[in-house]
Amino acid sequence: MNKLPLLSLALFALLAACTQAPEKETADSGYYKEPHRPQFHFSPEKMWMNDPNGLVFYEGEYHLFYQYYPDSTVWGPMHWGHAVSTDLVHWEHLPIALYPDSLGYIFSGSAVVDWNNTSGFGKDGKPPLIAIFTYHDMDGDKAGRIDFQYQAIAYSNDKGRTWTKYEGNPVVPNPGLRDFRDPKVIWHEESQSWIMAVAAWDHLELYGSPDLKNWEKLSEFGKNWGTHAGVWECPDLFPAKVAGSDETKWVLIQNINPGAYQGGSGTQYFVGHFDGKTFTVDPEFAKDLGVEPAYVPDGVVFADFEDGSFGGWEAEGTAWGSGPVDATPDVPGSLGGKLLRSANGGDQATGTLRSPEFTISHDYINFLVGGGNDKLRLLVKLVVDGKVLRATSGTHQETMLWNWWDVSQLKGKTAHIELMDNSTGGWGHLNVDHFLFSDEKARSETEKAVWLDYGRDNYAGVTWSDVPDDRRVFIGWMSNWDYGQQVPTHPWRSAMTIPRDLSLRKTAEGLRLFQQPVPELKKLRDRSVKIEPAEIEGEVPLSQVDFPASQMELLLEFDPANSPVKEFGVKISNGKGEYYLAGIDLEKQVLFSDRTHSGKTDFSPLFASRRHTAPLPPGEGKIKMHLYLDRASCELFLNDGEKVMTEIFFPNEDYSAVSLFAEGGSVSLLSGEAHRLNSIW
Repeated sequence: MNKLPLLSLALFALLAACTQAPEKETADSGYYKEPHRPQFHFSPEKMWMNDPNGLVFYEGEYHLFYQYYPDSTVWGPMHWGHAVSTDLVHWEHLPIALYPDSLGYIFSGSAVVDWNNTSGFGKDGKPPLIAIFTYHDMDGDKAGRIDFQYQAIAYSNDKGRTWTKYEGNPVVPNPGLRDFRDPKVIWHEESQSWIMAVAAWDHLELYGSPDLKNWEKLSEFGKNWGTHAGVWECPDLFPAKVAGSDETKWVLIQNINPGAYQGGSGTQYFVGHFDGKTFTVDPEFAKDLGVEPAYVPDGVVFADFEDGSFGGWEAEGTAWGSGPVDATPDVPGSLGGKLLRSANGGDQATGTLRSPEFTISHDYINFLVGGGNDKLRLLVKLVVDGKVLRATSGTHQETMLWNWWDVSQLKGKTAHIELMDNSTGGWGHLNVDHFLFSDEKARSETEKAVWLDYGRDNYAGVTWSDVPDDRRVFIGWMSNWDYGQQVPTHPWRSAMTIPRDLSLRKTAEGLRLFQQPVPELKKLRDRSVKIEPAEIEGEVPLSQVDFPASQMELLLEFDPANSPVKEFGVKISNGKGEYYLAGIDLEKQVLFSDRTHSGKTDFSPLFASRRHTAPLPPGEGKIKMHLYLDRASCELFLNDGEKVMTEIFFPNEDYSAVSLFAEGGSVSLLSGEAHRLNSIW
């Protein structure tokens, strides 16, 4: 690519004396210095972590509880881990807060300050902290019952250091739903009652209580709103003032797994009204929901199994039986009269089915899949040169939906498809049909949603309660259930996103949640560099940024007006030739995050099979990019947080260099800043 002379960079006053060669940060065996260990994100000292829980502010402390398994780096019997912070940046690890007991594992939930002591658990004139969580009875789950999740409470009289579980638990029994969990509780001043939002498979249920112990069902929401391509989880309901006005709306955050925008787990949200009993979608916001019709492109049918045979596919084990099965109303979505189903002998049966080899000749491989969702044991896999390069599981529903693999970079390669069923529990089967090679994506009838984060790695996020000045602070689990248990870290797994301030604003698209890094993060800034305006063409190293890209905050403003530039953005790289890209593709009108060459990617075929994109906001003009780079992650905030992408990566060596790039023309860089960020550990 063409290169301009190095950008002229002016160091801030604090950097006047910094002229040494860039320092090379190498992870060592010291505390919080392991390879890929985040330096300014919260992560547990060791073992497994997922959802943030019990977010509450009390007497100067932000409490962060989280789903935790202290005996392994993969998911297991859930506890509530615990940490506190006075500034949302530096965290103090505390002992485990809640342990499993005879009622079950401790699943996700929330916490509140019971200011008026409605529960009666207060002591010495001080309000108690109340934790509201889901019990998950694993014995009931394994026995095939559907009533194994129910809601419970615990209380603390010592600022959350110790907890007493209520002897009357559960406070909300299971109403006959297999998935009934993740209670988020708020105080509703107008009705003088506590409101609990509970995820219930494909919808939300709302309950009310005067005292946190006795609950009454108020209403349901969501069966006809948003997307239902997976299980609804981890809701959050709160009021939000529309920026620049006196108008207040209500926001409902609703996490979903699988079925997110980029696949796997993610977060949709709704804007509407809440009257103390019922949540309703705002009519203007409702225009962004609804249904997109199905589309099946022209192409080459590789296998549809309509002749009643495997057609050269080789079976092992018993799960796939002796051939395709008849399509029935119990398994919707088939295109013909036959389909593949790995339930011969029930869900406990196992086996594989392998296709004949073929040469990849089109941009996409489309196919229908339904059944269980298990990224380790239930998979449709594309195998090239002995490596699994693409993989897809079901969605915990019998209905078969179109899925696609982008194989445009694999054209000419010899490949085969393998259907794997190694699952022996509930939902231990797959439904598969109609492999179609095409230059376009197939699409089932799709429910539209509005997404909080367009990256792959922000899930189960909720907000802190009781933060002063009606501030709404959000944090999420920075991973994805597609591969979260396989990422190459030790002795811990997973981190949280940076905390983010949420605000509701009017945009050209309608009412939207904006996310901005909390201002407290600015205290981590150490050395800083001002990046002077320049025309960017080709790749332009920011060589005078004399600190590694692996621990950096970067603020850039571009003006692509009157330029034929195709795409532009930021590249971070290391000495091994590995790199990560974040930028704008103006031809496709998308924001993108590209980790396909970022380093370790082969631990899961679901991790880096393609570039991830998000639609740009409508309109033309200047583009602001605000990035937080922390060893193994990038959080990209576009135009003050109007669109956000959060993604993780695992280079074999920490990224050291940062460049700007523009392809297909030049782009004007109007301003920039780079800040080295100190470690919080």
